[in-house]
Parts: sequence; C-alpha cells; structure tokens
Amino acid sequence: METLERIIGEHPFFAGLDAGFLNLMVSCASNVRFTPGTYILKEGEAANTFYLVREGKVALELLAPPHKPIIVSTIGIGEILGWSWLMEPYVWKFSARAVDAVRAIALDGRCLRTKCEQNHDLGYEVLKRFAGIVEQRLDATRLQLLDVYAVRR
Repeated sequence: METLERIIGEHPFFAGLDAGFLNLMVSCASNVRFTPGTYILKEGEAANTFYLVREGKVALELLAPPHKPIIVSTIGIGEILGWSWLMEPYVWKFSARAVDAVRAIALDGRCLRTKCEQNHDLGYEVLKRFAGIVEQRLDATRLQLLDVYAVRR
C-alpha cells in the first residue's frame, strides 16, 4: 500500500533520515498532481512548498522578457523541485512547468521551517540535504555552459 510514510521514507533525498524526523516530514506532506502545461511555481511568487517528483517531467524556466521563458533544466522522477522556501526572502527564482502529467509529494515549507526552528538537528539535516541538491544543480549548469560555450576547433 502506498502511504506518505513509505513514499517519503523510500525517496533518496530522505535516505538515512531518523524515523522521528521522517514523521515530522510526513506531517507536512500531501499528494499533488499537475496536468501538462500547468505552472507548479512561478518566478517572483512566494515560495512555501517543495516537491518530490514521483512521475513526469518538470521544466525549470527563467523569465527573459520580451522573449519566451528559457528552459534551464528539466527535473524528473526521484528529483526535488524547489529550495527557495528554505531561504529568505522565500521567493521563487525560477518558474516550473509540468511538461507532462506530474505526480508529486508537496511538502509545506512554512510547516517545515517551523519544525526546523524548533528542532535545530532537523534543520541541519534538511539544510545538508538541500546543499547537496544545490551542488548537483550547479555542477549540471556548469557542464551545460561548458557545452554551449566550448571553443570549437
């Protein structure tokens, strides 16, 4: 049977997380679905949620007026969407659009910020895990830029 406890507990992002901390995460979680083309989050809006993508693909977009948004990355199954909920001013730096049907677990950022403030050990665990995601995304961006701007001989 699929339960939030099992789904979150088996997600790589939460691997090795203390059972008590895992229960705190579950208390802030819910299942969500997005249809293709739906914006899950929009650049400049309040950031109060992050997502564990369970199915589908999500395009991360950067606004570039007067042009169409630029797709900077695509996130898929097993990945995390959104970390702006964790750091002030809690505003999205990118937009995220469902490329196809997306199923995800939404975690309420306000709920988690409160729990992290109340339990600094939990806060440290969450911050370490998000720092790893940020590092992975920066490495991917670096490789993408090298590919785009590499000198061709």
